[in-house]
Amino acid sequence: MTATAVPGRTRPAPGWLPLALTVALLATAIAYPLSGGSARTGISWVIVLLGSAAAISHAWVSRGARTGLGVLVLVAVVAVGFEALGLSTGFPYGTYDYSDVLGPTLLGVPFLVPLAWLMMAWPSWVLARRLAPGSRPLRVLVAAYVFAAWDVVLDPQLVQAGFWRWAHPTPGLPGIDTVPLTNLAGWLVAGLVLMTLLDLLVARTATSPRIGDTAPLLTLAWMVLGGALAHAVWLDLPGSAVWGVALAAPVIVALVRRR
Repeated sequence: MTATAVPGRTRPAPGWLPLALTVALLATAIAYPLSGGSARTGISWVIVLLGSAAAISHAWVSRGARTGLGVLVLVAVVAVGFEALGLSTGFPYGTYDYSDVLGPTLLGVPFLVPLAWLMMAWPSWVLARRLAPGSRPLRVLVAAYVFAAWDVVLDPQLVQAGFWRWAHPTPGLPGIDTVPLTNLAGWLVAGLVLMTLLDLLVARTATSPRIGDTAPLLTLAWMVLGGALAHAVWLDLPGSAVWGVALAAPVIVALVRRR
């Protein structure tokens, strides 16, 4: 438990909250491949809500309220901007459209989508900060790579679930025939923009870290590597399973070497 300064008194900050939300997220993610139909759609919503809440609560508790609120606003604005641009022009992802199952939209973008960006963006930046603490350009590159690699696992799963579809899904990565290569290029472009802005935001607003980074790193590891396992064993998506492990391998090696 940590303490946060408040005029006239000191109150405990909920340092347990990010990890508690992360544990709930992981338990819900385990249920996804074991479910089906409308239940699976509902579980997807819960995963994204818990994942975004875990990310924002960790940014808030660990780096301060200004950083937490800043991450929330920044990622939401960038996500809606890129997704709305993609829907209207096909740039930078390629041509796609969302299904009605995702519910209400803003500028054509379902509310669930910027929440998913929140779930992915903060853990990607936290990991990059560990791997490249002294170099902003390298940190941004690593964060964008992790951000895009996460989507390589996630996107085929959500296409399979019927959340969106691609007008021209090929050519794609070998073994993935439902998501085009343009999507990966688009995520790298969006990731470079988002991570540059996120790094600048944290530099201007963050306090010294008050808690460790276990929650976002656990979220990242479980959702990518656990997702790859689910794809291979339960979801009949072997291509994205292999790519998830392959893209995670350089990051794991870099973490081991750094330790």
